[in-house]
Amino acid sequence: MIMDSDDTEDESEFGDALSARRDVTCVVVHEIIFSTIDKPKLLSELSTLLSEIGLNIREAHVFSTTDGYSLDVFVVDGWSEEHTDDLHKEIETALNRNEGSWSDSSHSSDTERMLAVQLKADEWEIDRRLLKMGEKITSGSCGELYHGSYLGQDVAIKAIRSDHLNEPLLLEFHQEVSILKKIQHENVVRFIGACTKPSQFCIVTEYMHGGNLYDYLHKHHNILELSMLLRFVIDVCKGMDYLHQNDIIHRDLKTANLLMDSNLVVKVADFGVARILNQGGIMTAETGTYRWMAPEVINHQPYDQKADVFSFAIVLWELTTSKIPYESMSPLQAALGVRQGLRPVLPEKTHPTLLDLMQRCWEANPAERPTFSEITVELEELLQQLQEPRATEHW
Repeated sequence: MIMDSDDTEDESEFGDALSARRDVTCVVVHEIIFSTIDKPKLLSELSTLLSEIGLNIREAHVFSTTDGYSLDVFVVDGWSEEHTDDLHKEIETALNRNEGSWSDSSHSSDTERMLAVQLKADEWEIDRRLLKMGEKITSGSCGELYHGSYLGQDVAIKAIRSDHLNEPLLLEFHQEVSILKKIQHENVVRFIGACTKPSQFCIVTEYMHGGNLYDYLHKHHNILELSMLLRFVIDVCKGMDYLHQNDIIHRDLKTANLLMDSNLVVKVADFGVARILNQGGIMTAETGTYRWMAPEVINHQPYDQKADVFSFAIVLWELTTSKIPYESMSPLQAALGVRQGLRPVLPEKTHPTLLDLMQRCWEANPAERPTFSEITVELEELLQQLQEPRATEHW
């Protein structure tokens, strides 16, 4: 099933989730969303299907639910027309040609699943009138992120655009609120509340003055000293260990989703609606999830918390090198390479403990990867060694 989020109304069966927009070089960019029953290698099959009809995949994002459904989001170019009618027909033809059942996903099942996670209003329900919207931080095809205030405190406001509401988007919204309202940890972005009334959908969290680690590394060109790097990754591991202890798989762990407060404490963010926003206001290949994705997720094989551990290995490599993973490759090329065993080149002059940890965390076999609890112990021991008298930092 494909949904369409174009600004114009579309009476086709695909609904509202395929949008056209132009980037700064006037290349028409479309966002395509497949909502269907999950199955092995679904992501790679859909990627191949889009490539076969002449589309270039800029980004791919995957969201899987515990009840066996998958939401695969692609940002593509290669279709010169902004109007999507012919593109709809081309994709529908390709779906029917490859596997007729893809176009038969039950619309009612999406509705039932969304209703199943509807949330009861309680103490976290926020009156939109009490929110003061400040500067827009960034925007995406379906929403905006604002710096604002609520009852005198700085907050981040993730607002969904009412003209882009559709069932998959609402499902993701409610799933994120369901997770956020249950968790509280010093290394997880603090949930303040949400507006769940029609036309006012938004999620309110603490405002993180330090920004995200992706920008810290790649836009501000910071190079981390070993001691600071260790503090950052220990924060990440503690937050992720807490999530895993609460049976939460992040599925999209990457530097863009790791935020810093004013004291440079790192916190894990984004639980379920990451596709609403994009880094820097323009969706680019460099923020594509493919670069941090575990091979079992790429292949749509069964996966668990160890998929997050693989993503952490790429984050650790990125923090160590201050480079974008697989920088010379497109996201799709990187994904195909990872499926075949490709990993980032191990950096020189890096502490041997970190090199060993990277390699264990990005093992092809998820069972051979350590847990975040185990990783935290190793990293804290290394930090303690560095802080002892006569200890010297070395890479």
